Formats: sequence, C-alpha cells, structure tokens
Amino acid sequence: MQTLQKYAPHLPEAYSNYPRGYYVTLILMRKVEGEAIFRTEGSGEPLNREFVHAGEVDQTVIPRVVISKRKQTAVERRTGRELLRRVELLAADAGLNEGTPEPDSIDSMVYGYAVGGGGAQKSRVITDDAFSILPATQVVGKRQFNAPFEDGTMRHPETGKPSTSIGTDEYVRPETHFLDIETLKDVTEGELTYVLGNILRSSRYGAISSRVGKVANRLLAICFSDCELYSNLELTQAVWDELKSSKNGEPTLPLTDGEVESAVSNAMDGLRQRVIGNVVTVDAGDLAQLHSELQALYSDEDAIKALLERVQADYKR
Repeated sequence: MQTLQKYAPHLPEAYSNYPRGYYVTLILMRKVEGEAIFRTEGSGEPLNREFVHAGEVDQTVIPRVVISKRKQTAVERRTGRELLRRVELLAADAGLNEGTPEPDSIDSMVYGYAVGGGGAQKSRVITDDAFSILPATQVVGKRQFNAPFEDGTMRHPETGKPSTSIGTDEYVRPETHFLDIETLKDVTEGELTYVLGNILRSSRYGAISSRVGKVANRLLAICFSDCELYSNLELTQAVWDELKSSKNGEPTLPLTDGEVESAVSNAMDGLRQRVIGNVVTVDAGDLAQLHSELQALYSDEDAIKALLERVQADYKR
C-alpha cells in the first residue's frame, strides 16, 4: 500500500507482544441506507437510546440512538473471517465464540481471543458506542409487522386460529448518520489494511440484518498518534454544535454527507487542541488515494492473499 508507506514511521514494522504506543484513529461516518434496528436481543425490544447533552455548547438534553460497540466490531470481524476462510488462512469449521480459536490467525491477533486455561490475546481494536448525530425524536419511526399464513390471511386456513406474529418494531430512518471512532493499537501496515478492508466491506448491522440494516461506512479521517484521542460522544456533540451554528438553528433530518463531513473536519480541529500528544492526520489527497488502493487490492484475490500470508507469518517469528 503505497500511501500507507508514506506514514510508515507512525506504524510498527513488525508485531510485538509488548505495547509500544502506536495508535491509529479511524474516524467513521455510518449512514443508514434503508431501515435499521439497533437493539438488544428479542423482537419488540425498543431501540438502544441514551439521554445525553446535544452538544458541548448546546447543553439541551436529548435522546440519541446508540449502536453498541460490540454490534459494530462483531459484523466487521465476521467480514474478515469470511475472507480468511476463502483464502484458506482460517479453518473452514472454525466458528466464532465456539471451539478452540486459531491463535496465529490475523483475526485472533487483531480482534483478540481467550482460551480457558490457555492463551489469550487482548483486542487491539478499541471501540465505543456510536451515537446518532440527530435526536431519536427525529430519526426513529415505527413499523407494524405480521406473518400471514400461506393463504395471505392472519388466520390459519384449517383451524381458523389467529396468528400471534403481529406487533410493532422501532426502526432508524433512512439517511440517519452515526459517528464512530475505532482506535487501533500497535497494528502493522498489513493489519491496518485488513481492518480497513473489514470496515469498508461491511454493510449490514443490527437486528434482522438479512432484511433491513443496510449501512454505508465512510472513512472520513485517519490520525496517527502516540495516545488515544477523543470519544465518540465528544465528537458527536462537537459536530452537533458545528451543524447548529452553520444552519442557524437545530439540524434536522435528512443531513447531507457534505454537511456532516464539513462539520466533522471543523470539530476535529477543535478537539485536537485537547489532546496531549503527537498527532499526524492523513491529508485528504492521501485518504482518497488510499481508498483507491484498497479497491484495487481487494479486487485481486491473489494480492490480498499474499498480503495476509505475510502478516500471519510475522506472528511466528
């Protein structure tokens, strides 16, 4: 990856068991492109919400929809595991959270694993809950669902008994934006490429993801540093203040991608002043070039397999 080589001094050359303080912060915009349901398990449960301050300047308390940290990385981890199986770098029957993990696989070494009475690897992907920019009062709708019998009615064609499969679900409206930060610790260039591919190639999040939950992930910024930066909530609140200022009033659904990107850029400039550490941000031109390089790499299965093989070989040194 030619673009990442430009930033090689900010990444470790090889994997090490010892922390070395190399941090990569990925600033992500997750945009709902249909309908999505982000909740705990079980049909009929409400969407996950938290009451928080709208902004740092605007101290109004509002409910925001939340995508839990585990719901995000679990999807992206499965995307990566599919790729590893396809290029024969992960056993076909190695299931997530079942059996014995493969400790030398990229999946285990990046996202972590634990074996009772055996080895363990702490995840080097540090995540937090993602918050909707706009309040839940704007971005949440309700939809009635039912399951008619084969004759198209809600009563059994033979017994006449009514179907019990009827109710309502809360859902997140299309074109709702969430902001998320994933922080990678002590990852090599190859591991960073793997994580970026997992994020950009994942597209279904939340409950009932086979029917709803289409989400587009967009990488807005990459920062290299020697410490963690700021939280998802801090970024979301700063973006709210930027949007409210630019619109001379409360932002409303739907927001454009351009509005969000501009507000994120301005918010990052302000939040950077709080960070006590060295921070290098990838410039816009390099970010666009990196995206093109990732598209080319992942369209060539032989090339991506060769890269992943080199990464896994590094763990065995």
